[in-house]
Amino acid sequence: MPAFQYKARGQRGDAIEGVIDAASTDLAASRLIEGGLTPIDIQPVREKVGMSTELADLFPPKVDAVDLIQFSRQMHSLLRAGVPILSALSGLASNTRNRTLANTLAGVIENLEAGWELSASLAQYPKVFSVFYVSLVRVGETSGRLEEVFRQLAGYLEREQKTRKQIKKAMRYPIFVLTAILAAVIVINVLVVPAFASIFEQFGAELPLPTRILIATSDAMIGYWHFMVVGVVLIVSGLGLYIRNDTGRYKWHKAQLRLPLVGKVLYQATLARFSRLFALVQRSGIPIVTGLSVVGRALDNDFIEERVLTMRDGIERGESLSNTAASTGIFDHLVLQMLQVGEESGATDQLLQDVAEYYDDEVEYSLDKLSASIEPTLTIALAGLVFLLATGIFLPMWDLAKVALH
Repeated sequence: MPAFQYKARGQRGDAIEGVIDAASTDLAASRLIEGGLTPIDIQPVREKVGMSTELADLFPPKVDAVDLIQFSRQMHSLLRAGVPILSALSGLASNTRNRTLANTLAGVIENLEAGWELSASLAQYPKVFSVFYVSLVRVGETSGRLEEVFRQLAGYLEREQKTRKQIKKAMRYPIFVLTAILAAVIVINVLVVPAFASIFEQFGAELPLPTRILIATSDAMIGYWHFMVVGVVLIVSGLGLYIRNDTGRYKWHKAQLRLPLVGKVLYQATLARFSRLFALVQRSGIPIVTGLSVVGRALDNDFIEERVLTMRDGIERGESLSNTAASTGIFDHLVLQMLQVGEESGATDQLLQDVAEYYDDEVEYSLDKLSASIEPTLTIALAGLVFLLATGIFLPMWDLAKVALH
């Protein structure tokens, strides 16, 4: 979409300059007027064609969680203040620093001006706005609580971002140690072991088994490193292709919940996300059947999604929510109890919100313990590496000293 450099006056007469995306000069002026500005001069921006522009087109910036959180909070504030949707989106599109988000909002504005609904316009950009995001916006449109929906979305995205940061923080130390171990193994096999192997060969002494293992490993790494690289690439690519198809992705998502150490954390985080999302859709007035479909797709786990969809099928057959949840086999006693009490009291959304907060605390506690749980395993791996080096390199040196003395 073309961009226009404008000069305008605010409501208090202050000078304002900026850039706005619009299909024409007249449309740019209309958007400025809708935003409470008086346009003075509007000129098309001449794009500078160069290497930087070409690279920017090839690698557009990604719209991350921070951008969506900021967008949702700003939309909540603007709509609550009575600003029309078109004016709110125009202002956000011209002020955002993320070029991808600005282009996306420009496309959304075009669709709105063509008579589309906001949810349908957002749905045209699935890489930016998820199915869950679009579904809640649609509920806000039909219920007349659009500004409240944007506030709830901002809170949900903030919590999800916090959980992801905690997981990355917990995994940072183990990844660093494993990388250091891998680098040490490569250096030892490529530089250290060959040097000692030539010395051992000159004396012709009989080498112990650990030393022969080290030398054989070093020879294999030096002589067949290209085959090893190709093998690793093929394995990683094959696993990636397998996970991308439906069957492989389903089995991988199921296996994630059973992984040692991290499986429990992922399970608790999934239960927290389900409880929070289901409470959110219940509070927004979405029917249970539709809500379960929306929540299932938003969990990012095909195995859990399938279980949630079986709950939807049970509800359609007339079964109670707690009974269908119990039949899935993925919810623990706390969630099932809260669902049953919520059905009886009519406060399912509040009880599930309490469950989500409980599991959030459990996830934080488990993540704090995760590093402490991984440290013994890493310590054993380092001890094994040191033991192998000691028995494989230093013990033969004692034998060589004896041979030299004789």
